Amino acid sequence: MSITSLEGKRFAEMVIQGAAKLSANAQLVDALNVFPVPDGDTGTNMNLSMTSGAKEVKQNTQEHIGNVASALSKGLLMGARGNSGVILSQLFRGFGKAIEGKSSLTSKEFADALQSGVETAYKAVMKPVEGTILTVAKDAAKKGVSSAQKESDFIKLMQDIVDEAKASLDRTPDLLPVLKEVGVVDSGGQGLLFVYEGFLAELKGEKVSDQVSLPSMNDLVSAEHHKAAQDFMSTEDIEFGYCTEFMVKFEEDKKAFNEEDFRNDLSEYGDSLLVISDDELAKVHIHSEQPGNVLSYGHKYGSLINIKIENMRQQHSSIVGESHTAKPDAPPVKKEVDFAIVTVAMGEGISELFKSIGATAVIEGGQTMNPSTEDIVKAVEEVNAKKVIIMPNNKNIIMAAEQAAEVLGAEVAVVPTKTVPQGMAALLAFNPTASVDDNKKAMSEASQQVKTGQITYAVRDTNIDGMAISKDDFMGISEGKIVIAEKDRQQTAKSLLDEMLDEDSEILTILYGEDVSEEDVTSLQEYVEEHYEDVEVEIHNGKQPLYSYIFSVE
Repeated sequence: MSITSLEGKRFAEMVIQGAAKLSANAQLVDALNVFPVPDGDTGTNMNLSMTSGAKEVKQNTQEHIGNVASALSKGLLMGARGNSGVILSQLFRGFGKAIEGKSSLTSKEFADALQSGVETAYKAVMKPVEGTILTVAKDAAKKGVSSAQKESDFIKLMQDIVDEAKASLDRTPDLLPVLKEVGVVDSGGQGLLFVYEGFLAELKGEKVSDQVSLPSMNDLVSAEHHKAAQDFMSTEDIEFGYCTEFMVKFEEDKKAFNEEDFRNDLSEYGDSLLVISDDELAKVHIHSEQPGNVLSYGHKYGSLINIKIENMRQQHSSIVGESHTAKPDAPPVKKEVDFAIVTVAMGEGISELFKSIGATAVIEGGQTMNPSTEDIVKAVEEVNAKKVIIMPNNKNIIMAAEQAAEVLGAEVAVVPTKTVPQGMAALLAFNPTASVDDNKKAMSEASQQVKTGQITYAVRDTNIDGMAISKDDFMGISEGKIVIAEKDRQQTAKSLLDEMLDEDSEILTILYGEDVSEEDVTSLQEYVEEHYEDVEVEIHNGKQPLYSYIFSVE
């Protein structure tokens, strides 16, 4: 069998099989995490991201491959979790943009689109690192472009792409020394290979499964229970009753497009406005009482495609995926405020601490539970503020936060905090009378004035940075680097503090987790007061999982 032309329906099946292959192997990808900490969630993040893209594709399956790729891009964009999920979304965002107007593809066009996806992904990462998913995607696309010069059959082309992706993945330890030291290949690259293997299986007729394999119940509970579902209200309380989504394909003889003007004008027609645009089209979501007027306005800029209008008074439940059971005493819609801080935290105590020092909203998430781009977008929309600062407090959430800020536009900025202590320091530097840009600068600088320490446990045996670590050892992590591994948790904590505290240290903040007793934390406080009498100690019950202690040293 030979396939020389790729249409939308076949590509949709490739996507679905790619998602299924990745889903079936998500735990394997998680296990490739370099650090033996209990938050190796690359597979989970990529799985949830790809599943979101596949769901959007299933709802928009058609012969026009450009439209199918656009649906994949949209689903991945809003479902992206963690750095790996965001990079995956950017790969297929560039792919989709390259083929947007095409109803079918030749092998050369497919390979060129993969290359466009690689270029988009590299641009999205501030400091691209070789030996990662980016390298695997780049090498596979380069092979595809070369192979397509002489090969018109998609099966043979995809086989070449998969083979090169495997070879590239095997080379990742040579490019990233930490992978070689631990004895693993890159987890994100492995996840992408599973997606490509699913593509190839579909082309060969070797079904991975008949439908998208959903994440495990534990994954869904972990990743979704924090997701802020739209508040239920009685039918008569719905002010804007029609969920209106459409795309505008710009035309030269129509009104010139300016996204800021477009967004401002549309905001007069309703709420929950979301506009995503590029050089060729704009995607719009809005809740309006007069959808016809919204479409008429959009038509001024070009032709309308992919129009979808839902009566929310009748189908409100379908929007949030729950039964339409009204909740008593639904909270009133928040009044618009001038400035808001949206942050991410894991642990009831840490969330309350953030709120007590000025956070407007706290998204529950962090280790093993990275909020998606859509989660962050919704949280920002719900605070109803003119200006918003987002603090991710986790290096694996920064890209999703930045992608959310890009989607939201207007005055939304990300202070790229990598830890909870950095987030706390940044928040204390917030000035509600300053501009978004000035606050971002001041808060970013403040976040760098603290040192972060963490105590957690090893989930497997490993050897990293010359240190032998056994499963269930307690590890002391200073500024993201494992510096201590011992059998006793309290001794590990004391050793880590000895590593972090010096003559310049003034304040130590201890956030203790859900597995730590008051007796243990009191003992640790006494140790610090005895050995570092000039250091002031503050203690808070963070109630965070996975990390017994989080230390902030100023």
